[in-house]
Amino acid sequence: MKKLLAIALTALLVLSLAAAGVADAVTVAVPNDATNEGRALLLLQTAGVLKLKEDAGITAQKNDVAEYLTADVDFNEVEAAMVPNVLPDVDYAIINNNYALDFGLNPVKDSLLIESADSPYVNVVCVKDGNQDSDLAKALAAAVTSQKVADFINATYDGGAISTVENPTDGYDPALDYAALAGQKISVAASPTPHAEILAVAKEILAAKDITLDIREFNDYVVPNTVVEDGTVDANYFQHVPYLDDFNAEKGTHIVSVCAPHVEPMGLYGGKQADLGSLGK
Repeated sequence: MKKLLAIALTALLVLSLAAAGVADAVTVAVPNDATNEGRALLLLQTAGVLKLKEDAGITAQKNDVAEYLTADVDFNEVEAAMVPNVLPDVDYAIINNNYALDFGLNPVKDSLLIESADSPYVNVVCVKDGNQDSDLAKALAAAVTSQKVADFINATYDGGAISTVENPTDGYDPALDYAALAGQKISVAASPTPHAEILAVAKEILAAKDITLDIREFNDYVVPNTVVEDGTVDANYFQHVPYLDDFNAEKGTHIVSVCAPHVEPMGLYGGKQADLGSLGK
């Protein structure tokens, strides 16, 4: 009798959840670093899937979820670069756009959810504090915030990366003596897509003034900062502002932004699921 009663209660619970529009628990892979996991959770909150605690902030973690509104979610926390690789094994994955592009995904066409274009997570070119006023850093910033680069970004990535430069330059800083910079080199650590590709355009601009831009590609979110901090590389271009601030606070590094060329709206992609139905949307 007790067994029958338990079965009946379970059935009633399932029916009540279905009536409320709450789906079964679904698996969602998210980046495991603080700012990008928080960013992923904020995307789900904006979509109405969950509600975060009021004090969660941009570094929210899965234990900061106050309640699930449409579906119970089982988060799979993965290193950001590896999230696309687990996509076939989970219902959904929230992927940073540079890694989505590397994986052959179109953030606008292939994502099921995507941040708005006014995302605060603007990607920045950075140097070690103290070097931001150097002529080479200024020359790099002018080249990356040029009209040529802005046009390349907007034409190439179809909304996956969007130029944020309000007043693009011709590629050159009128206050600089480019003749004095001729023959010099500046090295930049960058993610392959889209950062290294964007820098390739800036490289052409600087080459016209006989300045060499040495682009060094990295596939993670840690080494590009450590090599700038220790002076091995002059600058980097891979991260957004909240990640930079969190990294400096956590690691005790002294890295600063010199310009903010573009933003990459983060997206949620279907793995085992082809639509948002399992998230109750």
